[in-house]
Amino acid sequence: MNSLPIIDISPLYNADEAGHLAVAEAIDRACREWGFFYIEGHPISAERIATLSEHARRFFALPAEQKLEIDITRSQHHRGYGAVATEQLDPNQPCDLKETFDMGFHMAADHPEVLAGKPLRGPNRHPAQLEGWAELMEGHYRDMQDLACTLLRAIALALGIERDFFDKRFVEPISVFRMIHYPPRQTATSADQQGAGAHTDYGCVTLLYQDQAGGLQVQNVKGEWIDAPPIEGTYVVNIGDMMARWSNDRYKSTPHRVVSPLGVDRYSMPFFAEPHPDTEIACLPGCHSSSNPPKYPATTCSQYMLSRFAETYAYRREQQTLPA
Repeated sequence: MNSLPIIDISPLYNADEAGHLAVAEAIDRACREWGFFYIEGHPISAERIATLSEHARRFFALPAEQKLEIDITRSQHHRGYGAVATEQLDPNQPCDLKETFDMGFHMAADHPEVLAGKPLRGPNRHPAQLEGWAELMEGHYRDMQDLACTLLRAIALALGIERDFFDKRFVEPISVFRMIHYPPRQTATSADQQGAGAHTDYGCVTLLYQDQAGGLQVQNVKGEWIDAPPIEGTYVVNIGDMMARWSNDRYKSTPHRVVSPLGVDRYSMPFFAEPHPDTEIACLPGCHSSSNPPKYPATTCSQYMLSRFAETYAYRREQQTLPA
């Protein structure tokens, strides 16, 4: 129990039902035992990853004043650049030693949901200085959403619910694609400051690309921290809190953290798959019984996400109107 399973998901792209079932069973086992696993055999190319990585390095190397032109703390819908120490994932530790870029499902400023002031709805905010950035990011967001939905169909199969259960709920989702730059550990303001403090993810599933710097650690069932090293050509997948609620903790969201490496910069690109904001998150059929009643009250995706954002971001707690 000291290394995460690696699952080849390429059978999900073929018509053979036995292959689908085998992948679903492997995912089910990994989710029950770990809440974390690697996937290989996905369609995201090495060339795409290399292009994204180069864009990330160029963006985070921009002067602070240029990055802050899309300051996330000046956004009503949580899009744009987050400076170092904007987040505090572990409330018992200093703010995180990382800077970020966040984007989501793009909705134009005149979209009815945006005009109605729906939370977490709005246009993406891309840096103006980098040619080709917006087209690359918007295309990659769509491809990652497709990959997440492929995985979610296998999870639906594992949970014994309709194959398209999640597809119906991931139309115009609030999924987030994020780029993260972790400066070297020696730039920390204190010995306790980590790249990302121990936390669980908020959404359904997270798909993480990490570079070769390392630093990701996962807590096993014994409460021990183990390394989840980068493996070429894979994504690290983990269960988030919404899926834990949906599955009544059949699949638990696993604590993880990032210990910033010494002497090198670390770049990672997680995709947080989260459904349409009005989606009800309630215990799924087959995940409860008279001896195992539902553990969580029903909520909606947006209600849950906003409550978690308020815990993590000081600016989200401030009761003031922020300009878009």
